[in-house]
Amino acid sequence: MTSEAAGARRWGGPIVGLLVLVWIGGLIAAAAWWLRIGLAQWNANYDGRPDELVGLGRQASRALLVAALVAVAGPAVIALVAYRLRLVRTAIVFLVLTVVIAVPALPFAASVGRGLTPVPADTTPGPPGHCVELSGGDNRCPGG
Repeated sequence: MTSEAAGARRWGGPIVGLLVLVWIGGLIAAAAWWLRIGLAQWNANYDGRPDELVGLGRQASRALLVAALVAVAGPAVIALVAYRLRLVRTAIVFLVLTVVIAVPALPFAASVGRGLTPVPADTTPGPPGHCVELSGGDNRCPGG
């Protein structure tokens, strides 16, 4: 083992440990953001402000999408860093964890992402763009 490989192994554990703490902190922050939006939705619902509920629903969808992204990307980044630090078993564990989390998270994120797309506005038909003759009356169309 070269001195470079030994140095990478010696610092690899604390680096991976720090990345795990950052990942868990990101998950906690995303969950706290989602909970805060949920409490604001509850407050808007009981205060009789339904116009705010749509905006808060979009914010909640965005928070869930960020949480799913953090949940999947965190172990993937940790696996990559562990592999680069020659911690192969740790990299394999986090790669398997990435796959286990990604299998349910990706369809969930796709459904949440569909909720973020704007719903087309309900259009009411307006006046016609051409002249319409009415029965029983004279022709009031311009030019004819």
